[in-house]
Amino acid sequence: MGDTPRREIRSFVRRAGRTTRAQTRAMAELWPRFGIDLPAAPLDLDQVFGRHRPRLLEIGFGDGEALAEFAGTHPETDCLGIEVHEPGVGHLLLALEDRGIENVRIICRDAVEILDRWLPPACLDRVHLFFPDPWPKKRHHKRRIVQPAFLDKVARALRPGGMLHMATDWVPYAEHMAEMTDGCEWFEKDGGTGTPQAFAGRPQTKFERRGMRLGHEVRDLLYRRNDAPLSSPADC
Repeated sequence: MGDTPRREIRSFVRRAGRTTRAQTRAMAELWPRFGIDLPAAPLDLDQVFGRHRPRLLEIGFGDGEALAEFAGTHPETDCLGIEVHEPGVGHLLLALEDRGIENVRIICRDAVEILDRWLPPACLDRVHLFFPDPWPKKRHHKRRIVQPAFLDKVARALRPGGMLHMATDWVPYAEHMAEMTDGCEWFEKDGGTGTPQAFAGRPQTKFERRGMRLGHEVRDLLYRRNDAPLSSPADC
C-alpha cells in the first residue's frame, strides 16, 4: 500500500449555522472591501492595509464584537481577524460598516494554515485568542488549538516583545494553556489571571457573558515574545 497523507487534527468543527439575509448581503458587498482572498505567496501586510502600523491578529473572532471594539478604539492599529464560520464573518462585516471602521481585514480560513503559510516572520505586534473551544472531554484534548506546534507558529509571526493574550472561561483549559506556554522557549509570562477589567483592551464577548451566567471563572493569560531567535525553519 502507498503512503496516505495524515489528516491534520483541527481545533474546530465547521458548523453550518444560519446566515441571515443581512449577513449574506455583507458577504457579497463588503467582502471585497474588508476580506482577503489569499494569494499564492505570503501576505504583504503593508500592501494589504496600505500603511505600516502596529498589527494585531485575532484568531477565531466568533461574531467579531471584541475585534470591532478593539479596532474602533485603536485606529492606529491594523487588525487582522481569522474566522472559519461565515455567519460570524458576516456579523463582523456589518459591524465594520455600521461603525465606519476601516482598519480591519478578514480571512475566512484555518488560522493554523494562515500562520504556517501566509504570514511572514515577525509581522505582528499582538495575537489575541479569546474563548477558543475548550474541548473538555479528555479524548478530545488533542483538538485544543493551544499546543506546542501552534505556539511555535505564533512565536514566528510575533516580533520580539510582541504580546500573546489568551482568555478562557474553562479553568482546566486555562491550566492547559499555561502549561503549554510556560513550557515554550519563545514566551515569557507577562501577567497572571484576572477579570476582564484587569486587562485593558479586551472587551467582554458573548461567549464570556454566557460563561459568566453559568458561573464559570474567566481567566486571562498574557505572554510576551522574548528575543530568542527561531533556530531553524523547522521551528516554525
